[in-house]
Amino acid sequence: MEADLRIAEIRAGLGYRPQFLADLFAAREAVDIIEVVADHYLDASREKLAELDLLADHFPVVPHGLDLSLGSAEGIDPAYLRKMARLVARLDPPWWSEHLAFTKAGGVAIGHLAALPYTREAAEAVARNVETVRRAIATPLLLENLTAIALVPGAEMDEPAFLTRVLELTGCGWLCDVTNLYTNAVNHGGDLEAALDRGALDRWALDRWPWERVVQFHIAGGRRLRGLLMDSHDAPTPPEIWALLETILPLARNAQAIVLERDENLPPFGALLEEVARARAIGRRCR
Repeated sequence: MEADLRIAEIRAGLGYRPQFLADLFAAREAVDIIEVVADHYLDASREKLAELDLLADHFPVVPHGLDLSLGSAEGIDPAYLRKMARLVARLDPPWWSEHLAFTKAGGVAIGHLAALPYTREAAEAVARNVETVRRAIATPLLLENLTAIALVPGAEMDEPAFLTRVLELTGCGWLCDVTNLYTNAVNHGGDLEAALDRGALDRWALDRWPWERVVQFHIAGGRRLRGLLMDSHDAPTPPEIWALLETILPLARNAQAIVLERDENLPPFGALLEEVARARAIGRRCR
């Protein structure tokens, strides 16, 4: 991993949304860490940047990018990278993160996070792009595993092998999205789904993931749409995700933080704090 970031106790927090700014400051002691969507602040107004500085004055804040397009064969957009570098420098976070995905192809923005093919060529493209990013941003970078509605044809390996290969080539840490792991297993019939159906997780399947690389977790709730489980961030974290988190945490000895994501159907803020508290309790119990 890029740096030894270990701390005594795992932190629990949530992805920041402006709708709960006042509630957040009224409950500062209940939240250990805040994640912000980096892209919301790359071309931000003075007022928006003041909001960001206010958060950083009271919480550890880690930026989470959406549009760096680390999997693009044509490389990294230098203007976008300069903006991201300025934001990371402004916050001086312990780490920052991006998705193991591409959002541009042939110079055209595709409008969403697209999964990569699980090939050696794709892994090497990510490694080249991460090297470009690292020349501009020295802060440790975490890569987040993505949901894939459909698997890209031509795979040379499966998801755990591909993720392991990318992290080995890049030296990055892993932002392990537990909900995304479970969603892919459910939608594509993976070992995690079969193991959960039996009521116990299969160690053979779990042992294939690079848990030692985990620095941060994401948890979230989703919904089913036309027979598929969607990572929609619009519901409470379900029992299956809590169970999977409890199983993974003892294996992820370098993990630093658990962050709750919720974007739609926002409940009363107290309900979010209950999930944060549950994550913290699991982190301390399973550390």
